[in-house]
Amino acid sequence: MKILLAAMLMVGATVACANPTDAYVVAVTTSVPASVIADDTDLKDALKKAVDDVLAHAIAFHPTFVRVQATNVIRGRLYIMLLIGDREGEEAMSRLTADPETKGVPQ
Repeated sequence: MKILLAAMLMVGATVACANPTDAYVVAVTTSVPASVIADDTDLKDALKKAVDDVLAHAIAFHPTFVRVQATNVIRGRLYIMLLIGDREGEEAMSRLTADPETKGVPQ
C-alpha cells in the first residue's frame, strides 16, 4: 500500500510540475487540376497558389514551416499532401524524428 501511495505521489508531482506547450502540426491534402501544369514554372505557380489557399482558409495559426510530404496524380488532378506547423510543432517534430544516437535521447 505504501508503494502504491508513493507511486501516486510521484506521478502527481510529475504532472503538477509539467509545463506543456501548445504545438500545432497538421497534415492537409489539397489538389489542383493537372491540366494547368505544362512546365516547371506552371508547377511552381500551382503549388504556391494551393499552399496560399490552404494557409488562408484552413489554418488558424501562424505557421513557421510548410513541407510537401507527398504528391500524386489521380484522374487529372495533382494531389498534394502538406505538413504545416508552428515553431513549437517544429521542435516537437524534430524531437520525434531525432536520431537517438546523435541527440542523446534515451531509448
